Amino acid sequence: MNCRSRVLAAFAFETPDRVPIDYAANAGIHAMMKAHYGLNADDDEGLLRALGVDFRGVGAPYVGQPLHDPVPDRRVDPRWGWHTRLVEHESGNYWDYCDFPLKDADLDAVEAWPMPSPDDFDYEKVRERCTAYDEYALYVGNPGLACIMNTAGFLRGMDRMFVDLALEDSAGLRLIDRFLDIQYEITVRELEAANGRIDFMWIGEDLGTQKGPMISREMFDAIVRPRHQRFIDLAKEYDLPVMIHTCGSSSWAYEDYIAMGVNAVDTLQPEAAGMDPATLKREFGGRLAFHGCISTTGPLAFGTPDDVRRQVRETLETMGPDSGYMLSPAHMIQDNSPLENVLAMYDEGHRVGRYR
Repeated sequence: MNCRSRVLAAFAFETPDRVPIDYAANAGIHAMMKAHYGLNADDDEGLLRALGVDFRGVGAPYVGQPLHDPVPDRRVDPRWGWHTRLVEHESGNYWDYCDFPLKDADLDAVEAWPMPSPDDFDYEKVRERCTAYDEYALYVGNPGLACIMNTAGFLRGMDRMFVDLALEDSAGLRLIDRFLDIQYEITVRELEAANGRIDFMWIGEDLGTQKGPMISREMFDAIVRPRHQRFIDLAKEYDLPVMIHTCGSSSWAYEDYIAMGVNAVDTLQPEAAGMDPATLKREFGGRLAFHGCISTTGPLAFGTPDDVRRQVRETLETMGPDSGYMLSPAHMIQDNSPLENVLAMYDEGHRVGRYR
């Protein structure tokens, strides 16, 4: 099998030659991994090949003018205008959302907020990437596609975002819908540019804390579900399976997503309530494929290489070769994960995840 057929077999609950493998990491560990393999600092593709990663994302880069002015000591997204600040910690740093420029915005201010036109993206790059990576499983989107709560929170703040959802605030909901309308049109054009070569669509929404739902089912039904259904229906127009990223204890929504047409679930934090591999396999096996399960807050960060290898083996044994399982970290691998642990994860996946 090549990478593409391997992943498609997993989506179809067939047994591939080996478990499909994916990768995601913060900038610090990402740089360490490239240095370990003797790669140039910008050689992301070289690292994916070294790790045997089967997936590649396909998207149109923004080529328009910056729509938002710089702010001192901040990184301002040139398209959407959210602010981030650099936070240092003992093992590295990360960019955290801050300032929330639309936190007090009314409906008029939301309507006036500059957002990119779908015309300002280079769809030719989609065609080029599909050709260059034809052997890989190609997806359109990412965990931020169709995401409602995080995206609104980047500009409104998470506390205000939750109030917006609870009150169905007109300004907050309009912000969400303006953003999603643009994402939707960009995705349509990306799919058209790919000319049938995309293998699945990846969307996302963080629905759980470590212990349970982040929002009520009534809020899910009224606000989240219809907006996600639009993107799922788009994928089905192109005969594509859909994978949804759902952080935390999110399995409470999986029956709904199955009914909506979702085919696979991503993240799968094994320490969150109802998210351990055995529970997921028992309740949803054969109806949802699984992508994730290797905790970034467990052995990968705080254990030994042997601990990591044990978790990989146990996950593969629990999920089995016919469950549609795809080996991936549950989140971005954090900078506090020892390099030898990350290498052990991928080595063990290749070593024990070979089914034929």
